[in-house]
Amino acid sequence: MTVLASSAPVLEVSALTRAFGGLVAVNVIDLAVHSGEIVGLLGPNGSGKTTALNLISGVLRPDSGTIRFAGQAINGMPAHRIARLGLARTFQLVRVLKGMSCAENVKAGLVFHRPPLSRGEIDESVDRLLRHVGLSDRGGLPAAGLTYIDCKRLELARALALKPRLLLLDEWLAGLNPSELLIGIELIRSLKEEGLSILLVEHVMDAIRSLCDRCVVMNSGRRIAEGRPDEVLADPAVIEAYLGVSPGVSTDA
Repeated sequence: MTVLASSAPVLEVSALTRAFGGLVAVNVIDLAVHSGEIVGLLGPNGSGKTTALNLISGVLRPDSGTIRFAGQAINGMPAHRIARLGLARTFQLVRVLKGMSCAENVKAGLVFHRPPLSRGEIDESVDRLLRHVGLSDRGGLPAAGLTYIDCKRLELARALALKPRLLLLDEWLAGLNPSELLIGIELIRSLKEEGLSILLVEHVMDAIRSLCDRCVVMNSGRRIAEGRPDEVLADPAVIEAYLGVSPGVSTDA
């Protein structure tokens, strides 16, 4: 059963700004994610997308602007407190705890579950989450021995252990082969059907067209477009940001 996006915003970002010295990486950005919605955060490399996710998740503190999650102001709040509120994320460079087993990695995420779980509930949740991401019967395996795609699955299972209301995915589909990509798209779609809201940073256009309800496009720290995937991907400003030239302009000498 597909859960339709409601008008209630899970995430509201207003005038968000962060500079590193003279470089303004995120420049007065506004965006919102509604309940049950997948929003794509797009833009060329260096446009500020990952910095925006770091600000939203508490990895970085904003210089100015507001971030409201489920109606509560979270800008400047430490990452562990934001996680406990139900905001989870994955990282552009996969982060698994390689000195632990797959099951122990997921248990590390369950530490943030509210209310706290009993030992039996933890074991049941670990099995369910590993099965959900396609890692059934691998709980006892060391995370250090996983393939790249399975490391991504494990990181996702650990994020889902929070039972989040909002999931931030930073290029989770990057580096997958065509068959793995199809599996990954279906997995993300299943999370939306379960009612999870997702902010998705991605460069894989097939995934963006297939998954996203709306897209926000950044370039040089600023928002340059917002709308349905087909609209923003045809926007001349977006094409120029990605290609470096205006549509229809010849690059021949």
